[in-house]
Amino acid sequence: CAAGKFCPSGSTRELDAQCSPGTYANVTDADGDPECLECPAGSSCAGGGAAPAVCSPGTAATPAQGQCTVCGLGTYQPDSGAAGCLECAPGTFCPRGSSAQLPASCPAGFYNGKAFTTLESLDDCVGCAPGSFCAGGAAQPTACAPGSIAP
Repeated sequence: CAAGKFCPSGSTRELDAQCSPGTYANVTDADGDPECLECPAGSSCAGGGAAPAVCSPGTAATPAQGQCTVCGLGTYQPDSGAAGCLECAPGTFCPRGSSAQLPASCPAGFYNGKAFTTLESLDDCVGCAPGSFCAGGAAQPTACAPGSIAP
């Protein structure tokens, strides 16, 4: 009997193994019964006789998980086959399903209104207050020197 197949005693054909989601059929033992194994981390296993499918960048899976989970807002995963998502660094933002950290890119005259936290969306960019200067990007407002004005 081939790997991932079930061969009942006296059968003339192979049947797909009936493994539950989060497991996969790897091998059959001598009596023809399927052996369902726990899905490895970084892969999804839909069950049946299907082999594990490696999670793509922007997703991850813990062991015995039936499907890959999309990285949440503020997290990312650049690699295939990952067991978890990584936290986005301050000064960057990571939309849901990110495979990379994106630079916080508020335009000049704006700043990240969630100071010292990860920019989650460009909607978090706040207009600079009178008497201060905002260079844009990840920079926080800078007070104007006495007797000067912001450009």
